[in-house]
Amino acid sequence: MEKQLKRDAFFHYHFLSDVTYAPNGKRYAYIDAQADTEHNAYTRNLHIGVQGKTTPLTADGKVEAFIWDDKDTILFSAMRDEAIRKKVEAGEEWTSFYRISIKGGEAQPAFAVPLNVQKIEKVKKGVYLLMVLYDLNYSDMYACKEKAKGQLLKQKQDSRDYEVIDELPYTFNGMGYINKKRMSLFLYQESSGKLTRISDRNMAVSHTAWNDDHTLLYYSGYAYQTVKEDKEGIYAYDLTAKETSEIVAPHQYELYDLQVWNNQLFFAGTETKRYGLNENPWFYTVDGNKCVQLLAENENTLGSSVGSDCRLGAGRYALIIHDQYFYITTQNGDSCLYAMDKQGRQQKIAAYTGSIDCFDINQEDIIWVGMKEQQLQEIYHQQLNSSNMEQLTHIHAKMMQDVYTAKPQLIQFHRDGYDLQGWVLLPKGYDTKKQYPAILDIHGGPKTVYGEVFYHEMQVWANEGYFVCFMNPRGSDGRGNAFADIYGKYGTGDYEDLMMFTDEVLRAYPQIDEKRFGVTGGSYGGFMTNWIIGHTKRFAAAASQRSIANWIAFEHTSDIGPDFTKDQQRASTWENLEKLWFHSPLQYADQVVTPTLFIHSDEDYRCPLSEGQQMVSALMEHGVETRMVMFKGENHELSRSGKPLHRLRRLNEITDWMNHYLK
Repeated sequence: MEKQLKRDAFFHYHFLSDVTYAPNGKRYAYIDAQADTEHNAYTRNLHIGVQGKTTPLTADGKVEAFIWDDKDTILFSAMRDEAIRKKVEAGEEWTSFYRISIKGGEAQPAFAVPLNVQKIEKVKKGVYLLMVLYDLNYSDMYACKEKAKGQLLKQKQDSRDYEVIDELPYTFNGMGYINKKRMSLFLYQESSGKLTRISDRNMAVSHTAWNDDHTLLYYSGYAYQTVKEDKEGIYAYDLTAKETSEIVAPHQYELYDLQVWNNQLFFAGTETKRYGLNENPWFYTVDGNKCVQLLAENENTLGSSVGSDCRLGAGRYALIIHDQYFYITTQNGDSCLYAMDKQGRQQKIAAYTGSIDCFDINQEDIIWVGMKEQQLQEIYHQQLNSSNMEQLTHIHAKMMQDVYTAKPQLIQFHRDGYDLQGWVLLPKGYDTKKQYPAILDIHGGPKTVYGEVFYHEMQVWANEGYFVCFMNPRGSDGRGNAFADIYGKYGTGDYEDLMMFTDEVLRAYPQIDEKRFGVTGGSYGGFMTNWIIGHTKRFAAAASQRSIANWIAFEHTSDIGPDFTKDQQRASTWENLEKLWFHSPLQYADQVVTPTLFIHSDEDYRCPLSEGQQMVSALMEHGVETRMVMFKGENHELSRSGKPLHRLRRLNEITDWMNHYLK
């Protein structure tokens, strides 16, 4: 008999990321993260693989990021030095790097940089490019003499209880308050410890790319002093002349990727003129006269947007090698790997039912971290000239053996000119002669997708006796720009898609007791949950997570509020206030009768805590059974990368709420 998947099973999952080949292509490295319930955190260790055989390279769980320094050596950042840790706790900025040989032995200190380094790239032996989170008020202490440094450090310590806001945006989800903070570029020379600033002091940098001989660095960014506008510029820094030139002026393209292709600049970007901020990028080249030329149109997203709560970390989603541009893209409910040649011709290289999360390529092989069908993350391999895929690792095979895993059952229907699809997970021990409760789970975005990948929370509910149903309504990713276009239409066609899907599920499975149907979702799914309970009484319970209640407030409190609201709702506080209020679930809160749980985090700057508070207050005023659980120290990513014990408490709260009203 199959065993039941426990709510806390994710404590034992391995979260894989950053898979990267060694320079000689014979070995690969990746980060393996796991829950550490004793410290309510995650360990992150380096692992080395040769084909399917993998071995841990570190064991203390403190690895933050890594690169290959040469074919036998890995350079990684970690907080291991007690003296430096105390300096950081006192307010100084330091990042420590270590080297470890893949042939064995302990990691050895390499160097420490007096800045908050977020990313490192090797330029040449002993020279590195650093992407630094730079505080314009205090990070200058790296270049100060001791007296001036002490004064600056004291000012920082004295200001710990205050936040000054004089820029927009002043927060960013996962980073907290970012007022006067910029992603800056520095060159670091290991032998001398010399740091050289590359980017303008006020510029926020996003992408970087090197020419073939590493003498010219391209980077994208936007310099601002008060309000950061959209659409970055592209710049080039000449390492020999130590001069910067503008290649593509700002305010033209939203950039998704920046590369150098045979010493010609290449980028993926969009002018946002057709479908707004979420418009999928086209592919461009820039010639020697700084003229931008369209290489290929593209109607699909760049990267994987297939949702799951079983990932932690990221990795490469695009790469130029062998005179081809390789990139991950999302199609329907799957993400796959494509290649494009210099003529703009594109072809699918690697694909299956599921997701490719990150990848790398050497001379002959592709390697990637992925989720195939209902498996947790594993590492896969395929030769470039073949379509035969090989699963290299079986990390989760033993722990998932004999555990009930519900296989998604496809539901297809046609509505309003669209062929729509969703899935149903059958409850453990399913008996066609019995009646069961059900949960409708709505994804975030809205420009993301559900697919046939392992989703822990859904599998838990199926294991606890629920039908679980989920779909990709209009507004979702994976089907081109036109399908994703619900700008100015939130809560209309997308809501109707979800309701018709629910009808189709009930028609296909009469074993579902329609009086015991619950609904939940996070972010856009939280917005839609709020919208649903104000527009129908068909659901017996709801759990709204990190939601949006009031677009007028959201415009001025979310880290993406001004741009996202105007773009998605085609309105603003001063331009069609009535439209913002029409699309706000709060307006319809007096119609709610559904018992509703609200989950929010106090450091969620994407869908701020106040959004949930408004709904809770409104429902209480109107006598609706409600409860709010606010997680301290968590942000918008609570369900995916929140602290392990917090993630379990969240899952318990939602499941227990549904059990109370649906069972």
